[in-house]
Amino acid sequence: MAQVLAGKRRGPRAALLFAGPAIIASVAYMDPGNYATNIQAGAGYGYTLLWVVLMANLIAMLFQALSARLGIVTGKNLAELCRDNFSRPAVWIMWAVSEVAAMATDLAEFLGGAIGLALLFHMPLIAGMTVTAVVTYGILLFEARGFRPMELIIGAFVGVIGLCYLIEVCIAPIAWGEAATGLLMPTMPDATALLISVGIIGATVMPHAIYLHSGLTQGRTRIRTDAERRRVVQFSNREVVIALAVAGMVNMAMVMMAASAFHRGHSEVAEIETAYHTLTPLLGAAASGFFLVSLIASGISSSVVGTMAGQLIMQGFLRVRVPIWLRRLVTMTPAFVVVAMGVNATQALVVSQVILSIALPVPMVALIIFTSRRDIMGDFATGPLVRTLAVVGSVAVLSLNFVLLAQVFGVAIPGLAAG
Repeated sequence: MAQVLAGKRRGPRAALLFAGPAIIASVAYMDPGNYATNIQAGAGYGYTLLWVVLMANLIAMLFQALSARLGIVTGKNLAELCRDNFSRPAVWIMWAVSEVAAMATDLAEFLGGAIGLALLFHMPLIAGMTVTAVVTYGILLFEARGFRPMELIIGAFVGVIGLCYLIEVCIAPIAWGEAATGLLMPTMPDATALLISVGIIGATVMPHAIYLHSGLTQGRTRIRTDAERRRVVQFSNREVVIALAVAGMVNMAMVMMAASAFHRGHSEVAEIETAYHTLTPLLGAAASGFFLVSLIASGISSSVVGTMAGQLIMQGFLRVRVPIWLRRLVTMTPAFVVVAMGVNATQALVVSQVILSIALPVPMVALIIFTSRRDIMGDFATGPLVRTLAVVGSVAVLSLNFVLLAQVFGVAIPGLAAG
């Protein structure tokens, strides 16, 4: 790494030495919470809302790049900087909100993997949850061996998800002309389409991913000068673009598959289980099988990443580190309680997204504040253009999250009455 930082080694192999953090963070953008919104978008509106997926992905790229830059430049993660710069009462409130968000994230991810296992192997949902719990805990044990084994494991899961959806778009008869139009020409057909778009964007920029990325860049290599620091930031920015571009293409593939399979004749499909059962007669057993494999890979990998984020949040805000088994137990207990109470799994996924919408302002606003402060970032503080883009992106995401919350809690918004 020292030779690469000194500029003596260049090329793709040199860049691979610094790859990993963005790949892990990208899992948050392919988690089970995205499946339902993408299925709804494709089934209900065909290829029309693909541009929303693209916009959400671009906003995510910006915030993940800023999070990585914060960790590289300061040597601290976002939660630690919040602890060092805000009052104690504010830190406790921020920790509590972020902790609830981490648990809500894990609820969605844990349930997604369990649903996939239950459908694929025809087992009860509780059994699927138990298997998911054991597998995720086993993967988390590799964290003790350093960052590289975990990055390789998560990278393999990302590869499985991407391969499954590459196969899906080959199986499904995609109308590529309509897809290109939906991607490049923004339209909003009606109020329901707007609310689905809110769901897509609201589920894209994830609180735990913003916290986690700043921590994943810590302690990877010794940086001695600003020139070396700038080189690491450049490597990080490239990795963010590539990793989140892959995540964006996977989400677009989900929408296109749903558009191809469900839009004409099954536009009411909105749940993961319904999509699976409907895919088999429409596109064959292979399509539904790859759909479930991708869902299982998504659920397990994102559950692992969610637990890592929860650990980092607790350590950063409170200087407390708990054993992995205890952290895993705490985060998966709500999912078991929800299922034991007989709550619909897809409903639970929706509730988890509402909780994330409430928690999202905490890391987004804090990240914008810290990355723009020269006393913290020095010459790496964001310039006017990046700062403006970050503010515009955060206002867009938080405004749309407000629309989602208003819908859930029954608050009428002029112009958004269902038509």
